[in-house]
Amino acid sequence: MKLHPFLLLLIAGIFSCAEAPPEYDLIIRNALIYDGSGASPIEGDIAVNGDTIAAIGALGNARAKQEADAEGLAASPGFINMLSWATESLIEDGRGMSDLKQGVTLEVMGEGWSMGPLSDTMKALAIKEQADIQYPIEWTTLGEYLQYLENKGVSPNVASFVGAATLRIHELGYEDRPPTPEELSRMKSLARQAMEEGALGIGSSLIYAPAFYADTDEMIELCKVAAEYGGMYITHMRSEGNQLLEAIDEVIRIADEAGVPAEIYHLKAAGRNNWPKLALAIQKIDSARAAGTRISTDMYTYVAGATGLDASMPPWVQEGGLEAWAKRLQDPAIRKKVAEEMNTDAQDWENFYFAAGSPDRILLVEFKNDSLKHYTGKSLAEVAALRGTSPEETAMALVVEDGSRVGTVYFLMSEENVLRQIAIPYMSFGSDAGAPAAEGVFLKSNPHPRAYGNFARLLGKYVREDKAISLEEAVRKLTSQPASNLKISRRGLLKPGYYADIVIFDPATIQDHATFEKPHQYATGVRHVFVNGVQVLRDGEHTGARPGRFVKGPGWKAE
Repeated sequence: MKLHPFLLLLIAGIFSCAEAPPEYDLIIRNALIYDGSGASPIEGDIAVNGDTIAAIGALGNARAKQEADAEGLAASPGFINMLSWATESLIEDGRGMSDLKQGVTLEVMGEGWSMGPLSDTMKALAIKEQADIQYPIEWTTLGEYLQYLENKGVSPNVASFVGAATLRIHELGYEDRPPTPEELSRMKSLARQAMEEGALGIGSSLIYAPAFYADTDEMIELCKVAAEYGGMYITHMRSEGNQLLEAIDEVIRIADEAGVPAEIYHLKAAGRNNWPKLALAIQKIDSARAAGTRISTDMYTYVAGATGLDASMPPWVQEGGLEAWAKRLQDPAIRKKVAEEMNTDAQDWENFYFAAGSPDRILLVEFKNDSLKHYTGKSLAEVAALRGTSPEETAMALVVEDGSRVGTVYFLMSEENVLRQIAIPYMSFGSDAGAPAAEGVFLKSNPHPRAYGNFARLLGKYVREDKAISLEEAVRKLTSQPASNLKISRRGLLKPGYYADIVIFDPATIQDHATFEKPHQYATGVRHVFVNGVQVLRDGEHTGARPGRFVKGPGWKAE
């Protein structure tokens, strides 16, 4: 039977109106979507194809190879850790468990020290100083290190600044002097190479030797290189205490003269006498921003910081590196002078021993030497009493005996200031810690609890309980704001065309559990995490997937 042409057209029209529903690799259903922009959430679905968000909205009868139900849960972009020390922990365990269980999908490294560029001398010294985590150094440049992590297999994405101290050590070692014009030229060439490999900019830590020995002009010259490639300057300032306001002036000068955006790492007013300065510090930053300086800040959500016993001793005694420092501390005359300076409210260096107010407020948390690990978690005052020596003598003896700077927690800040900082519009967040697992070699030391709780603590304590900021604002500060500051493309928002770094969490239950006494406790409340479209956390458990990538900065040049 031959059909009439009109009937054929009618049948074709019917079939065209009944097209098959769209198909995706993944659909997250029924989520309360916080897109990272700071806008109010919407209810809907998120579709993913490959590593990219394909659609957002009511997807109805759309089908997918994988579906996840987010009924009653929040969906947001993956969180960005603006100050990560996962440099070694990801070598040991590429899962990044402590951060992954909080929704972190990008670890940003490079606070003053970066894992490249390295000379043969630097490699040999780094291997000699390795503690619980042992590994061969199979790279030379920073880009090679980050590519090494990707090739090895990591669950989160990784990125890094190139460390100003690393550049300095490469050319000057640990000497307290300015670089020669030739040395500075080589430092700038190394910075240029790092930027072209994908570094985000220049990172400094001017409180510590040998970074302390660099003057402002040296930093400006290095940051001019970052400016050539659209990078930024990020800094642990020269002071967070007695010279806090002057240190902010230095950051502003570097940013303005080098022509780069700047970010202040872990903004704080350290030491009780300096707590009132925070208002003046914020006012100074606000004024600079109003005048056109591109400056932002980040923080961790605790009243204690963590570093080493080097922050308790003057920089002059540390010149030449760890071995020279330890050798000097064996001289009774030098020990006497160091002890005197430890008890001085210094104006020309940052004295955390004095700022803490008491050796009871200084915890010893990480030792290299197994014979000293029984002191882990004890205060400096407790260890001094056990050894029958003064706290100052004890601190110096521990550096010598451990052959390290000894990991240390200092209680320095006020809760009132932490609350005030969280509400600053240009504030992002960083753990200033590694991404360990609550198992294996990681249990040999006690990290600061921020390693396990920094981001969950923000969303649980400060958003849900204290209502310091709204949840949509907190998500913005964890996602699109740092991504924008870093000039990272297609990350930080839930938006079609963006990479599918997605966190599904319960706003009603997300919570940190790590304490200073028992830090190896995972946060709870994050259900699912996807990195580049691949699920790495399912119902709070790791899936075994390691799809993390080396996220490159704006100066990256493909070979």
